[in-house]
Amino acid sequence: MAGLLSRTAMIVKSKFSKLLDRAEDPRETLDYSYEKQLEMLQNVKRGVADVVTAKKRLQMQTSQLEASVVKLDTQARTALGAGREDLARDALQRKTVVQQQLQDLDQQVAGLEGQQEKLVASEKQLSAKIESFRSQKEVIKAQYSAAEAQVRIGEAATGIGEQMADTGLAIQRAKDKTEQMQARAGAVDELVAAGTLEDFTAGDKTQLDRELEQLTASTQVDAELDKMKAELASGGGEKKELEA
Repeated sequence: MAGLLSRTAMIVKSKFSKLLDRAEDPRETLDYSYEKQLEMLQNVKRGVADVVTAKKRLQMQTSQLEASVVKLDTQARTALGAGREDLARDALQRKTVVQQQLQDLDQQVAGLEGQQEKLVASEKQLSAKIESFRSQKEVIKAQYSAAEAQVRIGEAATGIGEQMADTGLAIQRAKDKTEQMQARAGAVDELVAAGTLEDFTAGDKTQLDRELEQLTASTQVDAELDKMKAELASGGGEKKELEA
């Protein structure tokens, strides 16, 4: 449950930092995680710098106290040589206090040095992990981008395929309708020619009327042809008699 909440919080922060409202993008999440790790590394480096600074200050105080120890020891010897044992005692007492402070400072410096070593080791380990994460991050981002491109190409190809399929179906339907229309037109012509269907454009005439008209027209043509033959034959006889 805690891991789920942590991941959700990371996603929310990533979206807020990039001002994005769309769905989670793994590349953005990886970049955000990398940025947070870099911030952690910077904090560790600042911690190392702070420890080193504090150690330097303690070492400066140690140097000052060591100088005080030497000075107090010299003063005690001088006072004792002058017969001022009381002053020598005071100087030695102060020297003892300073020496105690030096011991405390030495312990603090040793503690800071230990912290510094741990922080430096942590910094190296964290740097190595961050560099490894960066490499993996770039590989994953590249793989995701490639997969995303493949998906888009696939979707585009699917759209093209569907469109071509629709076009093919439309062409096939047009061909089928054209063939049906051509067959229907041929059937109508055949039925009209066979007399099964009447041509209503010819007025009130029936098929029988039209057949009788054709027969009458044929008879008239034959009669006129016979008449012309007879006239030609008659004209030819008269010509022969005139010649005789």
